[in-house]
Amino acid sequence: MSLPTSSQQAFASLSPAVMRASTVVFDTFEDFVQRKQRQPDGFSYGVTGTPTARLLEQRVAALENARHCVIAPSGAAALMTTVMGFVRGGDHLLVSAACYGALKTFAEKWLAHMGVEVELYRPDIGADIAELIKPTTRMICMEAPGTVTMEMQDIPAITAVARQRGVLTMLDNTWASPLGLKCLDHGVDFSIQAATKFLGGHSDVLMGCISMNDHGHYDILRETQSILGQQVSPEDCFLVLRGLETLQLRVQAQGASTLQVAHHLTRHPMVERLMYPPLESDPGHALWKRDYKTHGCLFSMILKPAPESAFHGFFDALQHFVIGASWGGVHSLAAYYPAALQANRAFPATDQPVVRLSIGLEDPTLLIADLDQALAQYANAAAQA
Repeated sequence: MSLPTSSQQAFASLSPAVMRASTVVFDTFEDFVQRKQRQPDGFSYGVTGTPTARLLEQRVAALENARHCVIAPSGAAALMTTVMGFVRGGDHLLVSAACYGALKTFAEKWLAHMGVEVELYRPDIGADIAELIKPTTRMICMEAPGTVTMEMQDIPAITAVARQRGVLTMLDNTWASPLGLKCLDHGVDFSIQAATKFLGGHSDVLMGCISMNDHGHYDILRETQSILGQQVSPEDCFLVLRGLETLQLRVQAQGASTLQVAHHLTRHPMVERLMYPPLESDPGHALWKRDYKTHGCLFSMILKPAPESAFHGFFDALQHFVIGASWGGVHSLAAYYPAALQANRAFPATDQPVVRLSIGLEDPTLLIADLDQALAQYANAAAQA
């Protein structure tokens, strides 16, 4: 079918095309019969993506110093897809006790009932992980810093042991983004990003991505994406592609503001402990300084002991921080983690509630003033208890 002449005029845009498709059509019967051979890079059905998705995968891979990337509908989906691609009944799976809660729940409530031996390990471990590896160990799941309590891991030490023993490694690297840590260069097999956070950057999209260098792993994960139906909307791909345009500016600006806010809070009398590796006082600071290039925008703090009513006063008093889960967008967020929820059962980091803050692009002096007045409300409630 030929188009009108007016439609054939040259067109160029700075924005990527949003290409939608469920059905992919083929020129010949032979092409259709051999459609599976188009994977992992090509197109055979909409569930594995359109050119819009491939463009995003290529750009994320370039940021990660990776050869390949597979996207998923959320950061959680990226984590689960990676595990499901390689872990089978009879395998031993090592999971950091500080990993994202949904991954731990998936491992303990689903995989364990499918014959996988699941073992949580101390979040701040390094080469000592060698003592936990068994002949059946298939994969080590890492996250650094830890999702709530911010523990650091010696990633090169862990990956060196894992490669020597033939064990796969994956790292949830969302906190640092590819700008802060190119973890594949440190020996990690799979770099996981919750593109929901920094890569998208505007709190309006859910997405995850898995980056790797090994083509065999890429082939397996593309098939896993297809089998599990982990389709990603091309409109969502467009939003993340747009977010990538300002990624470096946002990460730098938010990191600088976060460091300013964190330094202020270390001097506040109501703050008992600040968990943020870029601070020299943090136990993981040396590892952060050695391996990381950005400050991140997320940290946690433990306040002086007070009744739960004091936390109500603190959060209700906030004016520039919005109360909500997630992080990494341009708006500052505050979240609350009761001790029973966030403490690792086997390796408790704290038995006190944790306040987690994500710093956005607002003026940091306004954020500091907001925290000061909210902490004053907290102090008043604590004094009256």
